[in-house]
Amino acid sequence: MWIILHHKFTTGLIIILAALLTSVCSTTTDQRQKGSNPQEKWSVRMAESVTARYDSLRYYNNTKVKWSYDKAFLGTAIDMLGDGDQKFSAYMEKYMEYFIQENGSILHYDEKKYNLDYVNSAKNLVILYKRTGEEKYKLAIDRIIHQLSNQPRTHSGGFWHKKIYPWQMWLDGIYMASPFMVQYAREFNAPKWYDEAVFQITHIYEHTLDQESHLLYHAWDESKSQQWCDPATGRSNYFWGRAMGWYMMALVDVLDYLPEEHPGRDELLSILSNTSEALLKVRDPATGLWYQVLNMGGKKGNYPEGSASAMFTYAFAKAANQGYLDKRYLEVAEESFEGILDSLIKIDDQGLIILKNIVGSCGLGGDPYRDGSYEYYVSEKLVDNDPKGVAPFILAALELGR
Repeated sequence: MWIILHHKFTTGLIIILAALLTSVCSTTTDQRQKGSNPQEKWSVRMAESVTARYDSLRYYNNTKVKWSYDKAFLGTAIDMLGDGDQKFSAYMEKYMEYFIQENGSILHYDEKKYNLDYVNSAKNLVILYKRTGEEKYKLAIDRIIHQLSNQPRTHSGGFWHKKIYPWQMWLDGIYMASPFMVQYAREFNAPKWYDEAVFQITHIYEHTLDQESHLLYHAWDESKSQQWCDPATGRSNYFWGRAMGWYMMALVDVLDYLPEEHPGRDELLSILSNTSEALLKVRDPATGLWYQVLNMGGKKGNYPEGSASAMFTYAFAKAANQGYLDKRYLEVAEESFEGILDSLIKIDDQGLIILKNIVGSCGLGGDPYRDGSYEYYVSEKLVDNDPKGVAPFILAALELGR
């Protein structure tokens, strides 16, 4: 009898230990699979999490309603899932419809601010005009084109980032305006905007390029008067991850629309190749991600940043898929996407996805003054699920079939 009881006890103990071991080994998998529908692709799961938290993009992250480049960016990304589920397209459409009046005027938009951030949303207007044929969207598009036609420029021809930042070009602004310009050029047979987009991209590259690392500084002040810039070159002093993320996405998105025979196409492909190689050299080997200040991984206060990592992952995946970069970059993108899942994704109590380590905002100058120091970049507030990280995460997942 004692032998039988001892056997049962031993067997039970083995079963318990095996269950505990299985639980420990599968913790990471469980964390990934707790979502409302873990069988869905990550692109859909993230979009479902967005729409579950906020019934409208106007109130995303509980901010005040405004004509916003980042909410529009997220709308663009979610809209790309619309072929599979119309509710995703409706999510973007309702956001844009709120702003666009029948006469083409745009709520919360002021052309005279000459703010390049205002331009990014216009890509959605082109989509909606093609989808619906409603004249109000074309009239609104014309307003944005009118702004760009009169945008203040540096003496050398570069667009000011905003009227309140005279003589300054920021990498951010290249994404805000250039993809829309080439989209407009194709859809409305206006080829001069191909030329303008290529010029803006190459011009800022020339003025922000570090010849040693081939990374790009965040911004350039032609007047060389800002406290944040090098008085000899006018360049800012650090390589901010998301600034280069915007620039990389601009390159791959512009190449989608730029004609094969355009004389500037080869130069853009060369810039893409050189910049991609530079980014590989500062990628964190442990996580496959990129730091807030790109070339200072391991320095106190620095961290793998979510939006830049998602932007580079998307840019590499798309460039490899489209043949703009070698296919090896698809492997890099896959590894980096896994790094995002392992290091930056959490699941909340409702089974919704959280993308963390996204810096809410970084700029230069202004009031209060942002000095562009290392301490400034690493001290700005982090925002879970900021659209500037969520949108490229969805785009990266789409490019990777994830």
